[in-house]
Amino acid sequence: MNVLNGISAVVTDIEGTTSSIDFVKDVLFPYARARLPAFVETHADRPEVQHWLHEAAREAGLVCASWQEIVDLLIRWIDEDRKATPLKALQGLIWEDGYASGEFRGHVYPEVRENLEKWKKQGIHLYVYSSGSVTAQKLLFGHSEAGDLTPLFSGYFDTEIGGKREADSYRRIAEAVGLPPDQILFLSDLVQELDAADAAGFRTIQLVRPSTQVISTRHEKVEDFNRISIG
Repeated sequence: MNVLNGISAVVTDIEGTTSSIDFVKDVLFPYARARLPAFVETHADRPEVQHWLHEAAREAGLVCASWQEIVDLLIRWIDEDRKATPLKALQGLIWEDGYASGEFRGHVYPEVRENLEKWKKQGIHLYVYSSGSVTAQKLLFGHSEAGDLTPLFSGYFDTEIGGKREADSYRRIAEAVGLPPDQILFLSDLVQELDAADAAGFRTIQLVRPSTQVISTRHEKVEDFNRISIG
């Protein structure tokens, strides 16, 4: 196990990295899909809901679309696993009810909490970057199987800062956290995201979880957070 020196911050992905892809696909997505129509009908007067519905229509090029047309669009995006910011924002709002009622808790792999706590004690700043909305990220870690992990994180980023496969997104993150890119370690299971982070100057490690499909030959690989040593 190589010791990584000169790291001041860790930015972690969620799905396939800190948490199981199955939890997202088998619990969160079906929950939001089943409740989306009723949620829009009962919450369409909320400014934030109106905003994201309009953003979804704008992104799809729909003009003067009805709420039902937008709901149908969002359902299709869920089925396609579309990484659309308006959809992710609305899903986060719907999941809030499920977490609050205790219908489910956010999955995190068993070794994640202890390693995040260890790195934080070392003075390393911890951040999340996920295609899920910041609201959804805070809900998952705030209601996780390992307890409330949100006090461990210094900040959260979603696709409003840019796509996860675009190098400029990581440059913006480095600017936002106020650190040189080579002092930031990015953790993800996806090669395309790691490539983008590497192009921006980040240090990178690929998490090879049971769900990982494409193994990188360019990035250091580990099976879990226990295999990551930061000096």
